[in-house]
Amino acid sequence: MKLVSWNVNGLRACVTKGFNDFFKEMDADIFCIQETKLQAGQISLEQHEEYHQYWNYAQKKGYSGTAVFSKVEPLRVRYGLESDEEAEGRILTLEYGGFYLVNVYTPNAKRDLARLDYRLEWEDRFRSYLQGLDAIKPVIVCGDLNVAHEDIDLKNAKANRGNSGFTDEERGKMTELLDAGFIDTFRTFYPELEGAYTWWSYMPKVRERNVGWRIDYFLASARLASQLVSAGIECHVLGSDHCPITLVVEEL
Repeated sequence: MKLVSWNVNGLRACVTKGFNDFFKEMDADIFCIQETKLQAGQISLEQHEEYHQYWNYAQKKGYSGTAVFSKVEPLRVRYGLESDEEAEGRILTLEYGGFYLVNVYTPNAKRDLARLDYRLEWEDRFRSYLQGLDAIKPVIVCGDLNVAHEDIDLKNAKANRGNSGFTDEERGKMTELLDAGFIDTFRTFYPELEGAYTWWSYMPKVRERNVGWRIDYFLASARLASQLVSAGIECHVLGSDHCPITLVVEEL
């Protein structure tokens, strides 16, 4: 089973930069996107008719938003956490027979860290939510988690220490999540691989020089470790400031 996750940073723009060609090429069983930045009716992807499509739109126009394309119809779809009242369209949960799939776009703490307290509180709620699902059946989590967990996960760790996405607090919350029974699937296969990034600033030559951050992840319940086949970063794929990531697992 092949899964793909991609923060497209505006789906309408990404479609003009090759999104549909990549989507078709990957032929994923489940394809998750974050930061769709659109509302219902603003785009049609009927060419992907073999997929069931699920969208969680933010109330604010042109902001946030998540979507999942699935070849297999899930048993249940949940929008947000415990209720449907989440205003920013950040979470989609699809329940299948053998596992839960959670697509997430984690809130950014903001450059001045104005939203750090909210981010940390959100992290606690999200971790509790995942633990509740994991108590029922295994969980696969994917998306833009907006944090580089370790020094190896960004180019200039020393210079960025304390910056949004690399504060001790955010990194600590990632550690707490992993300690709660989840694994970073990419690091399971490549524990010491440097230069493996998923996001680059739009500043000139930054991506060409691979001055990036790894902030997009596939996490999985630790008990799925033996069923992981491969994990990858499609860093050659353009169309967004993020690149797609992949996970292949045995049928669950």
